[in-house]
Amino acid sequence: MRKYLDTIESPADVRRLSLDALETLSEEIRAALIRAVPVTGGHLGPNLGFVEATVALHYVFDTPRDKLVFDVSHQCYTHKMLTGRKQAYLDPDRYNAFTGFTNPSESEYDIFRAGHTSQAVSLALGLAKARDLCGQAHNVVAVLGDGALSGGEAFEGLDNAAVIGTNLIVIFNDNDMSIAPNSGGVYGNLRELRETQGVAKENFFHALGFDYRYVEEGNDVRSLVEAFEGVRDIDHPVVVHIHTRKGKGLPWAEANPEAAHMVAAGTDVSDAVPTVAPVQESPTYQQLTRDYLSQKLAADPNVVIVNAGAPSGVGLTPEFRAGCGRQFVDTGITEQHAVAFSAGLARGGAKPVFMVMASFLQRSFDQLVQELGLNRSPATVLVFGAGFYDIDATHAGTLDIVMTGNVPGITCLAPATKAEYLSMLDWSIDQDERPVVIRVPERIIEGEDGFDRARPGGWHLAQKGKRVCFLSIGSTVELARGAAKLLDERDGICATIVEALNYSSFDEHLLDGLLYDHDVVVTLEAGILCGGFGEKVARYFGKTPMRVMCYGGKKEFLDRVPTDEFFQIYHFTAEDIVADLEALGS
Repeated sequence: MRKYLDTIESPADVRRLSLDALETLSEEIRAALIRAVPVTGGHLGPNLGFVEATVALHYVFDTPRDKLVFDVSHQCYTHKMLTGRKQAYLDPDRYNAFTGFTNPSESEYDIFRAGHTSQAVSLALGLAKARDLCGQAHNVVAVLGDGALSGGEAFEGLDNAAVIGTNLIVIFNDNDMSIAPNSGGVYGNLRELRETQGVAKENFFHALGFDYRYVEEGNDVRSLVEAFEGVRDIDHPVVVHIHTRKGKGLPWAEANPEAAHMVAAGTDVSDAVPTVAPVQESPTYQQLTRDYLSQKLAADPNVVIVNAGAPSGVGLTPEFRAGCGRQFVDTGITEQHAVAFSAGLARGGAKPVFMVMASFLQRSFDQLVQELGLNRSPATVLVFGAGFYDIDATHAGTLDIVMTGNVPGITCLAPATKAEYLSMLDWSIDQDERPVVIRVPERIIEGEDGFDRARPGGWHLAQKGKRVCFLSIGSTVELARGAAKLLDERDGICATIVEALNYSSFDEHLLDGLLYDHDVVVTLEAGILCGGFGEKVARYFGKTPMRVMCYGGKKEFLDRVPTDEFFQIYHFTAEDIVADLEALGS
């Protein structure tokens, strides 16, 4: 029986408790998180470290009248438990009733949907300015993590916010960790501030123009309440720097802060198990890429791997990174800088491989256009997590084809097989003529290598047929094969299958050849159709009798929708496609 947590339905209930009760409440919340998150999966370490701070924030500030903005919001689980959504963490069966991040559609206590990083100060500053313009009076509080501080938007927000001259409170959560260990020059000063209890002569926040307070015991609810009460209703911008412990209260998480950042469902967090997730039964593209790059780094000292502060998502394990030595660079959570940095590396004669999640690549669009495309800087960008996944909308990777495939000067490749992937990667690293984006497939498919290094714009004719052509991108070749087989079985039509290995240009010779003996082209892409590849194919055939049927995603945000469910919604199954073809023929 939980003495206090079971009685909490809103922050108003928190504010009726004594300080002693707040301590007990924090213990109950932490215990609930330790039980729930390893079962359901989710951000474990960040949330364990921010329990007391969240309790203190809702105790001191009059939320939702006072505005609380979370950066990234992967530390918002305690916030959700205190704002009417605790059953998601007390009952695993209710977990999917809510998103894993802040979401205004769920609660008035959530101001923004947030899942990327470094934006909290900018958002909060906008709220504060709007408050003043509208003649309102309330506190605006931004929660900024030390990992997020490496991002350029955090610097921009802080630089602008320091001169606003009005109430803006930045809670700087410093646990000396990002997803992986922090990387960047500012962290030296943060260490000095921690070591001197906030009185170091050099102070990054003072230099920007902020008032500054330091709380060493960032996991002590009494210290936090006192500090927050000291800045409530303040009339100028202030940073409250709190020193917390990532993974607080769970020995495994404290000992393995990187592994504990995000855990898979069913993760064993006992002290004896130093791994983040169950062992994979089949190889992954992450493993395949590590194995290939290990050999490439050893053979060529000019090759360098670049990552923007999120190595776990692309399979860059601590052991692998350590083995890379100076041939690995973590830029911090700075995708814009990472792309421009890669362009500089390439122009200087190095061979950069920037490894990034599709969702995070969105943050670097201008650099993709300017530094890579316009300058034709021969860097390689490996895009992981692209396509349809049962994932929070904040981390969806369905826009990459639209984004990268429309930038002039960039060659965008989508391998279907393991052999094609390795061939493309090897070619891209060693060529020095153009930037190359490779869309890393979801799962390994064995098969032939249809990639022609001498003609990187060419496509691969995987099966020659008539009347119907399935034009696939990447791993959608499996769907093409399944639909072609079903079409043959049901209607006796032997279809053509083409792998569009390059989605930034057309194999016009191949497309023109289809006009002689085909009636329908079916395009398959695991991404947004609007502005995507299929629409370009339809435009190409616009003045011809060729019919084009495009399959992919709608222009919408899907939030943790089961994969099978949105495959049905999008008719992204062999049965639906063949039924549509049959209806077209009738």
